[in-house]
Amino acid sequence: MKKSSPGLQSRKVITGIYVFVLAYTVLQLVWWGVLLHQQSKQIAKYEQLELTHRVQELTQPAQFMSEMQRLHKEQQMRTFKFVGEGIIFLVLILAGAALVYRAVWKQMKLSQQQQNFMMAVTHELKSPIAVAKLNLETLRKHKLDEEKRLKLLDTTIRETNRLDQLCNNILLASQFEHQKYQPFLEQLDFSGLLQSGLEELQSRIVSHHINTDIAPYIWLNADKFMMQLMLNNLVENAVKYAPKGSDINVRLFIEEETLKLTVADEGEGIPMVERNKIFLKFYRIGNENTRKSKGSGLGLYLTKKIVEQHGGTITVRDHTPKGTCFEITWNDYSLQSV
Repeated sequence: MKKSSPGLQSRKVITGIYVFVLAYTVLQLVWWGVLLHQQSKQIAKYEQLELTHRVQELTQPAQFMSEMQRLHKEQQMRTFKFVGEGIIFLVLILAGAALVYRAVWKQMKLSQQQQNFMMAVTHELKSPIAVAKLNLETLRKHKLDEEKRLKLLDTTIRETNRLDQLCNNILLASQFEHQKYQPFLEQLDFSGLLQSGLEELQSRIVSHHINTDIAPYIWLNADKFMMQLMLNNLVENAVKYAPKGSDINVRLFIEEETLKLTVADEGEGIPMVERNKIFLKFYRIGNENTRKSKGSGLGLYLTKKIVEQHGGTITVRDHTPKGTCFEITWNDYSLQSV
């Protein structure tokens, strides 16, 4: 039997308590309305009895009928008042309850995502640190031949690069959150930057093969650091969710005055219901208890922020024959390259 996570269980308990309190409040309001209606009927009955006792004082039957109509009208007005006030109170209670529930649910969800993020980041930080420490201790304690020594050094450099990218993601996410990061725009050889960046990625990604189709002489007015981070996040994301030994295809081309960058993998793809969520901060597909892929949930969030800050748009679609394709487009490329 599949066990639910503690976070899900706590949300169910809080939801149950919340529904109980809301139902109790609504029932109390209904009971208050019933009591007021009964009180109104008693008041009307008392007034009618008093009028009956005063019937001899009324000189004409028409006066009696007029008084009875007045009492009946007052009773109707009281009933209308009670019903109207009850409906208004009910609407206010339900609207307030919905807003409070939505805010509490969002806060709980954010808290759970932050907890998952801290768990993931802790693992992501410890792994490269442990590998680098082990490699350095090995180099210090043992006299290795040149080939083994270089292999250990290359592994250590890859792990420190991974650690550096994670730190950059966390730092940039914080700066985006507080709107403190201002890009340093310059005319970049975008084709050259992508080509060199992909070659560096391929040197440290041995589990996948990166196919490149980069149009030459493409220049873009952009921030070099952010473009490198964008590329790294997209490729690293493809590596996480595509099977080992599969291809990752990266293309840069111009189509009808539109500059396009695509990163496609051969993984299982992303369900339609998840495609609007994957760019949210801390969001990761799947259950945190059963998820096998590493990550902090910041890569695609930062990628979208970077693309939007540079006047582009990013979309996700299916890749043929299978997999996922992230497509970044810059419309009016001639303006972007000025």
